[in-house]
Amino acid sequence: MPLIDIPLEELKRYEGRNPRPADFDDYWDRALAEMRLDDANVELIPSEFQVPFADCYDLYFTGVRGARIHVKYVKPKELSKPHPAVIQFHGYSGNSGDWSEKLVYAALGFSVFAMDCRGQGGNSTDSGGVKGNTFQGHIIRGLDDEPDHLLFRHIFLDAAQLASIVMNLPEVDPDRVAATGWSQGGALTIACAALEPRIKRLAPVYPFLSDYKRVWEMDLAENAYEELRTYFRKFDPQHKREKEIFTKLGYIDIQHLSSRIQGEVLMGTGLMDTICPPSTQFAAYNKINSPKRLEIFPDFGHENLPGLNDIILQFLKEI
Repeated sequence: MPLIDIPLEELKRYEGRNPRPADFDDYWDRALAEMRLDDANVELIPSEFQVPFADCYDLYFTGVRGARIHVKYVKPKELSKPHPAVIQFHGYSGNSGDWSEKLVYAALGFSVFAMDCRGQGGNSTDSGGVKGNTFQGHIIRGLDDEPDHLLFRHIFLDAAQLASIVMNLPEVDPDRVAATGWSQGGALTIACAALEPRIKRLAPVYPFLSDYKRVWEMDLAENAYEELRTYFRKFDPQHKREKEIFTKLGYIDIQHLSSRIQGEVLMGTGLMDTICPPSTQFAAYNKINSPKRLEIFPDFGHENLPGLNDIILQFLKEI
């Protein structure tokens, strides 16, 4: 088998390299408390896009620090009792995608919620206001400020807040809510289920935002992780603050959140992934303590994994 990382048997035991901050649990407990303080001010606006068997809405809510978050919401018609829901998260810099992409789950009787990440390619806002560098990327946004101002902290909270909103809708069965996404979407799926552990099933695919120090050591701080290299080159060219920087990034490292997950997990990974290296994905997967299974594609990288969307649909429809 070709290798760009350590052998599979070692991947199955790999526990990650990036430091975990000593106050990690307090950090996220404080973050969740902040999230619950303010009124989400949920708003539903009928979309111009409509289909005969479902109603389509633009849903908005207010996240932490006042950002207004946009979500595409597709609700099946003529369901007389609370039904399951699936929350979808998109890749880095992208958006919630086309309405038509949500219709398969709606046809199966799921309400579908697809979130636009704040400050990326969709219709959510970014409230900003951090000190220091904001150039080229969201991983480093807030890195020169207090840890509570890291942008991905806020995006992780948006994911958890959306799950809570979904579970409180009268048409949704709160015990049958799932989450899924690829790359950044996979990371947000893990963060969502960790911070809102009532998520029943989750299907992350080659998750991003894991084990930053390992990415750096593999000399793969490029493409999606290029901002790490750029940050060091511009702000710490001799790596005098390396330990401090990677420790602060540990607050938004999904491997350190994974143990909080209580739902059943199906994860997909390609062993030739040079965007989100396999070891970084396994660092998160290996810390999950709930029921889990891994779909491995030995010859594939950060690309379409043939048949995996069908496997995920079969997994989630049994919720």
